[in-house]
Amino acid sequence: MTDGWYDPEHFPELREAPPWVMQEMIESEPALVERIVGSCDPSAVALLCKGAGPLAVVGCGTSEHGALGISEMLREAGISAHTRDGLEAALEPHTGGTVIGVSHEGGTWATIQALSAARANGSATGLVTARPESESTRHADAVLATPEVDRSWCHTVVYLSPLSAGYALAAAASGGSADAAAAGRLVAAGLETRAAAKAAAGRLHGCSRLLIAGSGADRTSARELTLKIEEACHLPTSMRNLETLLHGHLPATDETTGVVLVLCDRRSREKRLARARVALQACARIGIACAAITTDPGLADLAPAGVLAVPGADGLPAAAAALLGAAVPLQLLTLELAHARGTNPDLIRREQEPYREAAKIVEGG
Repeated sequence: MTDGWYDPEHFPELREAPPWVMQEMIESEPALVERIVGSCDPSAVALLCKGAGPLAVVGCGTSEHGALGISEMLREAGISAHTRDGLEAALEPHTGGTVIGVSHEGGTWATIQALSAARANGSATGLVTARPESESTRHADAVLATPEVDRSWCHTVVYLSPLSAGYALAAAASGGSADAAAAGRLVAAGLETRAAAKAAAGRLHGCSRLLIAGSGADRTSARELTLKIEEACHLPTSMRNLETLLHGHLPATDETTGVVLVLCDRRSREKRLARARVALQACARIGIACAAITTDPGLADLAPAGVLAVPGADGLPAAAAALLGAAVPLQLLTLELAHARGTNPDLIRREQEPYREAAKIVEGG
């Protein structure tokens, strides 16, 4: 019974129990990533990336994390880029240069405002979206389209689609080529972490709060995991840079806190791992339950809540390998936490009237 609140035209498919739509979206991603990398046409947006002036990639929510990943991959490819929150980019647009918006369904108010303000300030504009007929498109000089619209409100495809397009874009902007098959294999390998994700969720689901930490490209993955857990599991979660975690935040933790480290960026790997071990040792002394999403299974001795092992992908650029490799494991950890906590991730709590009405307020601008 939905008591009249459920709107099948605008809500995800309503299910009373797992498997949730989110799970189907995750399972579709290896083929989707290979399809995007192999068949999208990034050439027009790539030309914008090489233009004169500053380059900003903007977005909101999960799309902002996609924008962070795109900027990370562009910088590794030698293209100077930074990321801005959609609202801040609208309020203080830079002059000239290029602004690329990331908006999965193309209707995000702040991203539309950012693109509009950028144009008015003489910037070239691009857009990465799954809906090239959307409102955002009217404000874009070039569009990079991805083929599938997410059917769960706990967005997974929304995150991996711009990352996949960003990998292809960075390759094109630097005059290289992207390896669609390798990207698809890496993402498919992430599906093998489900048992480990379930075990970690079994240790973490009763925590009062979680801290997610990462360094390098893994900071983007940590931000996305933070958002996913709060959306899907309704568990207070905060993101910290790996080093920041060690500087003043531990006094607010105790044995009811859980920590998840994301450690997949192979750049400066040994230095990152050394600091990760320090963090895990400090957390263990307090009694914090620790887990990790990592390419280094040797961390298992310091992460007793579980290790989701990500394979290395030396054939891909480091940023793309870290971001694509961690995406499915972080999504599976979220899904298993939702199972353990008895929440429906697809609806992000909008089956409850206060949260549904709050969403209407937000969407009304």
